Amino acid sequence: MIRSPIVAGKFYPESPARLNKMIWGMVDEKAAREEVIGLISPHAGYIYSGAVTAATLSRVKPKDTFIVLGPNHSGRGRPFSIMTEGMWHTPLGDVTIDSRLASQILDDSAYLEDDYGAHEYEHSIEVQLPFLKYFMRDFKLVPIVLSHAVSSIYREIGSAIARAVKDLSRETVIIASSDMTHYEPYESARMKDNSAVEAILALDEDELLKRVHELKISMCGYAPVVSLISAAKKLGAKTTELVSYQTSGDASDDYRSVVGYAGIIIKGVEMSPLVKLAKETVETYVKKGKVLEPPDELTPEMKETAGVFVSIYKCGELRGCIGTFEPVEKNVIEEVIANAISSATRDPRFPPVAFNELKDLDYNVDVLTRPKPVASKDQLDHKKHGLIVEAGSKRGLLLPDLEGVVSVDHQISICRQKAGIELDEPIILYYFQVKRYE
Repeated sequence: MIRSPIVAGKFYPESPARLNKMIWGMVDEKAAREEVIGLISPHAGYIYSGAVTAATLSRVKPKDTFIVLGPNHSGRGRPFSIMTEGMWHTPLGDVTIDSRLASQILDDSAYLEDDYGAHEYEHSIEVQLPFLKYFMRDFKLVPIVLSHAVSSIYREIGSAIARAVKDLSRETVIIASSDMTHYEPYESARMKDNSAVEAILALDEDELLKRVHELKISMCGYAPVVSLISAAKKLGAKTTELVSYQTSGDASDDYRSVVGYAGIIIKGVEMSPLVKLAKETVETYVKKGKVLEPPDELTPEMKETAGVFVSIYKCGELRGCIGTFEPVEKNVIEEVIANAISSATRDPRFPPVAFNELKDLDYNVDVLTRPKPVASKDQLDHKKHGLIVEAGSKRGLLLPDLEGVVSVDHQISICRQKAGIELDEPIILYYFQVKRYE
């Protein structure tokens, strides 16, 4: 199935040269690209909303696939429509549908249907594509069109998107295509749009729907935005940013009746290089049975020598934790690789990590200072200091600031138990400090 442009020559130039020049004049080539889970971008004619779209997409690192959700303006086709096969033509080149991801989303959702009709004359997805083609020539698309419904349906579709992205380990960005208030005086539009943007920035889809209803905000893409927020939170969304807000009046100088345009990005927490290394190590070992090769370029903390613990969590619960008191490998990077594999496969408290668990795992990496002897437990702080309890050849270690550990005496007791040290055995105490990477 091939979807041809319907607003080329109307909303944006049909000529590739003119279109490229127009976009070039809007984008910020010096903007720092960021890891983005999702974003909101308008879909009007480029002379009106193009500057907001350009500013927003200028901030986004390229990804393999863009999932673009748009509202259904035409009323055609099924109410919740996805295309799982085919290609979209644009003046700047063709965009192929990511059939595997689209099919997975379709299978995971009780409401989406595979339907071309809703997409054939809908412009909200189309107008995003030339900008994406300008920034990255090679990417795939999953197009989804949503009609009016109750919030539970939008949430379910968002959940299906998040599950599919996790299951297939896809590098994606989710775009909700939406304009804001339509055809109201500038002051009224600005007030209403500020209220909607405030709810979006709080990642509160219930509050957004409440404000759209109570304030009668004529935001055409609230359904895609609710699905985006629902998906983004399941994919680790933590922070939001309003990149740009303008109205059609900024282009026309007519502020009596304007349309509002907001560009918003949604981000997670940037994963530290050491945590990313632990994650990639476990995934490579579980999927392929191979030990990950260290990267060629090392960050300063990777070049040091230190004891390292790698902790793995599944849905917030510990899934494995193994490490070294003192350096064993030639640098921290090799310490992380060795201990990540051990945490995933050799922690005696747990079975080895299975392939189907990988998408649910989170990681911490603790880099230890060299242990130092301490004369008295009174010098210790269980929140700041890790502890090693030694009796002959037996040694028990506990990291600092662990949930449920309430005192230094409690630390010592746990270390004795872990090492099999009896209560009447004399002990030597060592402390260390930890730099934790999450």
